[in-house]
Amino acid sequence: MDGRAAYIAVDWGTTNRRAFAVSGSGAVLDSLQDGRGILSLAPGDYPAEIADLRARLGPHPVIAVGMVGSNRGWLSAPYIAAPATLAALAKACVEPAPDVQIVPGVALRDGQRPDVMRGEEVQVFGAIEADSAPPTALFCQPGTHNKWIETVDGAITDFTTVMTGEIFALLRAQGILAGMLDGEVGNGAAFRAGVGRGLASRNLAATLFEVRSGLLLDRLAPDDAASYASGILIGADVGTRDDLQGRPVHLLGGGPLAALYAAAIAQAGGTAVIVPDGSTTSGIHAIWSLRT
Repeated sequence: MDGRAAYIAVDWGTTNRRAFAVSGSGAVLDSLQDGRGILSLAPGDYPAEIADLRARLGPHPVIAVGMVGSNRGWLSAPYIAAPATLAALAKACVEPAPDVQIVPGVALRDGQRPDVMRGEEVQVFGAIEADSAPPTALFCQPGTHNKWIETVDGAITDFTTVMTGEIFALLRAQGILAGMLDGEVGNGAAFRAGVGRGLASRNLAATLFEVRSGLLLDRLAPDDAASYASGILIGADVGTRDDLQGRPVHLLGGGPLAALYAAAIAQAGGTAVIVPDGSTTSGIHAIWSLRT
C-alpha cells in the first residue's frame, strides 16, 4: 500500500464535513469528521477552512464534493445534464482556489420534471468503479431526501428525489402528530404494517391520519406510532417504483435507515443489496485520477 497521501478528498455537506487523506492508489490513510458544514460557514470562511484541513491532513491538493458547490456553498459548480458520465463530471470541476477543485452535481433539465443532486452522483460512480454495483443498475440512497438513481452503461440517465425523511421530521416536530412520534423507529410489526399501508395507499395524506385515529381508537400502541408512520412514508416511497422485480436495488449508505428501506423493498417484492461504505472516496478517487 502506498503510505504517502496524494490529495485530500472532502465530502462537504449541509451540516457535516468528512475529509480523507488519500494515496495515489486510492487508499484512505487518515480521516476526520466535524460539524463544519456549509450552514456554519460564510463564503469568506472557506480559504481558512482549507488551510485548517491541510494543517490536519497534510499540504495536499483538495477535491471536494457535495453542497460546498451549491449556491449556498463556497462557489457554485454548475450542474451537468443527465445522461451524465464520470468523465463529464470530472471535466466540469471548478477551481475556487489554487489546488482546490469542486465537483459539480447532476441535473435533469429536459422534459417536464426537473431534479438535481449534489454528492449522490459521486457515490453512484464510486460504487460502479469499486465493482460494488454493475454499470446498469437501480440505486437508492436513503436520507432526508431519498434518491432513486438509474444508470445505463455507467452513465446516470434518470433520478428522482423524494422528501420522505424531511416529511417524517416535520410530522414529528409540528402539526397534529407532533408528540405522537417520539418513539424509536424499528423494523418490527408496526413498521411492516405501516409499509403495507403505504404500499397500498392512493392518498398519502389520508393514510398518515390513520396514525392519529389508530391511537385514539386503541388500534395502535403509542410506542409503535413512530415506526408505523415511518413505515407508511417509506412504503409510499418504495411503492412508486414499478420496476423492483427482476433486478436488485443497490442501497447506498448503511445504518438503520438503509435497513428500513431494505425491509420495505423486500416487502414490495424486490431485493435490496447494501453497497459497502467507501463509495464516496472511490468516486472522488476516480475523478481525481481523470484530472491528473
